[in-house]
Amino acid sequence: MNNETIEEYARYRLEKAKETLHTAELILNNIKDYSSANNRAYYAIFYAIRAVLALEQVDFKRHKDVIAYFNQNYVSNEIFPRNIGRKIAQAQRIREDSDYDDEYKPSYEKTDQQIKTAKELISLVEEYINKKLENM
Repeated sequence: MNNETIEEYARYRLEKAKETLHTAELILNNIKDYSSANNRAYYAIFYAIRAVLALEQVDFKRHKDVIAYFNQNYVSNEIFPRNIGRKIAQAQRIREDSDYDDEYKPSYEKTDQQIKTAKELISLVEEYINKKLENM
């Protein structure tokens, strides 16, 4: 794959993350469906991570493999801050609880935190991608 195609994949995935984050915000603020907003916030995080992996031409079928690779190669090596790894893990747990646990009742505060985590990660990913692409 040439550098132009790699850049297109990374930027496409980053844009998808931003659009999904926007959807999460709309759901939270207008519809107030916290479970759905948690789902969209998590997917914004997931797409942002996949944008980083696109630069390496690495991808996995399972979410846990994408996140594990990102944590091992980017968070553990402090390319991204260590606390973002914990926030991603929390986002994944909350999304799973929201989607699959009939007794889980998400709150506005936790959902808002999910969206803040997605915003933070997307910002970090955008900065990382821009720097990497400058050097390609």
